[in-house]
Amino acid sequence: MQRWRGLEDIPQDWGRSVVTIGSYDGVHRGHQIIIGKAVERARELGVPSVVVTFDPHPSEVVRPGSHPPLLAPQHRRAELMADLGVDAVLILPFTAEFSKLSPADFIVKVLVDKLHARAVVEGPNFRFGHRAAGNVEVLAGLGSTYDYEVDVVDLRVTGEAGGGRPFSSTLTRSLVAEGDVAGAREVLGRPHRVEGVVVRGAQRGRELGYPTANVATLPHSAIPADGVYAGWLTAAGERMPAAISVGTNPQFEGVDRTVEAYAIDRVGLDLYGLHVAVDFLAYVRGQEKFESIDALLEAMAGDVKRCRDLVAAYDADDRGPVPGEG
Repeated sequence: MQRWRGLEDIPQDWGRSVVTIGSYDGVHRGHQIIIGKAVERARELGVPSVVVTFDPHPSEVVRPGSHPPLLAPQHRRAELMADLGVDAVLILPFTAEFSKLSPADFIVKVLVDKLHARAVVEGPNFRFGHRAAGNVEVLAGLGSTYDYEVDVVDLRVTGEAGGGRPFSSTLTRSLVAEGDVAGAREVLGRPHRVEGVVVRGAQRGRELGYPTANVATLPHSAIPADGVYAGWLTAAGERMPAAISVGTNPQFEGVDRTVEAYAIDRVGLDLYGLHVAVDFLAYVRGQEKFESIDALLEAMAGDVKRCRDLVAAYDADDRGPVPGEG
């Protein structure tokens, strides 16, 4: 899959293509439907498929300081899109100047002059251009002028976790913030993931017999609510069952909120300085302060057993995605 950053990166000899545009944070199941339709349409027409997305998130430019928690960094989104069969991803730097493009100017500058769109695939709520003045009706209305078709994809709705609401990044962020990682998994179609470099912490886990990877998460990452979770720690291409702790560590009067992952039954791991991924499978319990270290150790032993069982059951059900497969 080709990856372009900015319009100038698009090859000069680029021909017709099928395009879909959006922030696509998380590449959740609704996004997968739209992107999948774009890939399918491109194959029908015998042309490449292109996803156009933005960096930073448009809200950070339009309303500084309002950057939403991100469900996936750009490189992860690109990986997930490649798994869906996308031929190219165009990341447009979203600047104050770019935000002022009218819908018509956006269409000409991006879709017509550079990507030579043969068809554009979007969801029904797609908005674009200055002050989000453009919608699918505007997009379709200009299609006859600039020789492209518009396909609007009806999105399915979520199950119990979403209460019948459409798939959305907003819904997913809400579920993650509440600690409902099982619900988030339903919307995403895979466990929610955070990434970062393993840094040295207070090393209390090591002293207690449960050495953890203290993950310095990427900026603006959507972090689940404080508590203990079952999931995976992936480092150097290896995915390991993990007991994950999110919070301030009140047992030791902690202040900073951290994400720490204990690789279950693994001994002698040296992960310092590695970029790792933490996947959240299931919520186990909330963050607590115990009466004694012995009580804490008893709880941790129970947590590890519970996490081990949850991960094993999930893997046995053959629903666990392998890293790199989305």
